Amino acid sequence: MIERARVLDAGDPLAHFRERFHVPDGVIYLDGNSLGCLPRATPDRMAEVMRKEWGEALIRSWNSAGWIDLPQRVGGKIAPLIGAQPHEVIVADSVSVNLFKLISAALMMRPGRKVVLSEPGNFPTDIYMIEGLEKQGLAERRLVPREQLVDALDGDVALLLLTHAHYKTGQLFDMARLTQAAHEAGALVLWDLSHSGGALPVDLNSCDADFAVGCGYKYFNGGPGAPAYAFVAERHQDDIHQPLSGWMGHAQPFAFSDHYEPAPGVDRLLCGTPGILALAALEVGVALIAEIGVERLHAKSQALSEFFRQCLAEAGVALDLVSPADPAARGSQLSFRHPEAYAICQALIARGVIGDFREPDILRFGFAPAYLRFEDMAEAARHVSDVIDAGEWQRAEFRERAAVT
Repeated sequence: MIERARVLDAGDPLAHFRERFHVPDGVIYLDGNSLGCLPRATPDRMAEVMRKEWGEALIRSWNSAGWIDLPQRVGGKIAPLIGAQPHEVIVADSVSVNLFKLISAALMMRPGRKVVLSEPGNFPTDIYMIEGLEKQGLAERRLVPREQLVDALDGDVALLLLTHAHYKTGQLFDMARLTQAAHEAGALVLWDLSHSGGALPVDLNSCDADFAVGCGYKYFNGGPGAPAYAFVAERHQDDIHQPLSGWMGHAQPFAFSDHYEPAPGVDRLLCGTPGILALAALEVGVALIAEIGVERLHAKSQALSEFFRQCLAEAGVALDLVSPADPAARGSQLSFRHPEAYAICQALIARGVIGDFREPDILRFGFAPAYLRFEDMAEAARHVSDVIDAGEWQRAEFRERAAVT
């Protein structure tokens, strides 16, 4: 398959974008769905911020370098990539914190209703945030299997909270159908785009979505712990009241009033002083993904994942696919079940093939098409075959669980 892979790479219109990222030699990186690779332009931009804007201009850079507008500016660049208007997206805090803000806001917008509906096995932070509000007496958590979600939308549900692309399997929800069902039941909807934003087409406004959150360090390549983003549909912006009334979310933060007055629009989701270095790094990654185009990235992602499956099949690798077989029904990943998934993952990492493991038995491979090649798929499949056929995973150092994988 290696020759076929090289032919595909030669005809790939996105192949040259790999040069815009730092991909370490000897590494096949299939974990961009956890942390994206470093754009080559990011270190220079960070140096400019630190040496010139911070080092020379100091506090003046809040105005002269536009630091004060970075949350809105980067949010505006993310907006068209998720089907939103620029004034509907803000970059701030983390996914967890933004979930807390928006769940709380949705509950206040639906007085008399306390149920936040989700599915068991949703990404833990989403469920934990509901649970935290439940312990304060503000919410009631209801988890039902995804096939029962529509039936569970009764008059007690204030908010439906779901992750668009499941973090373990990559299975996609029908965003438009579920949003409509929730609205028909009088509930609001909050979508977690952490595993879809920047990787596949999302159109929040065409789906009539109410709220969304997403992270900046996966497919947007913003760096470890990059700030997250939040979306509030224009029609809700005058009605939301989020509980973290920090000074940056004030209508006039530099008036230093003793009374909190929320800023107009999505700006009221801001809380504390934004991290300028992190925002500057994220802006580079977002701009690069926008330049490539999400539609093109998604098409290549589907092609890469299907080619990887073909390579595994040709090599006779027996892994149980838990992601949807139809590439249109999954995000930019493939997940397989194997009783020794952890050890296999560690053995592959030792060979330079970096995927990841998810409890209890999931081997997950992410496809970040901005910097992956078809040749990487063929080589990764060969390594998977070698590790399994040779029983390499049985070595003690691969079977011993580490605290961080």
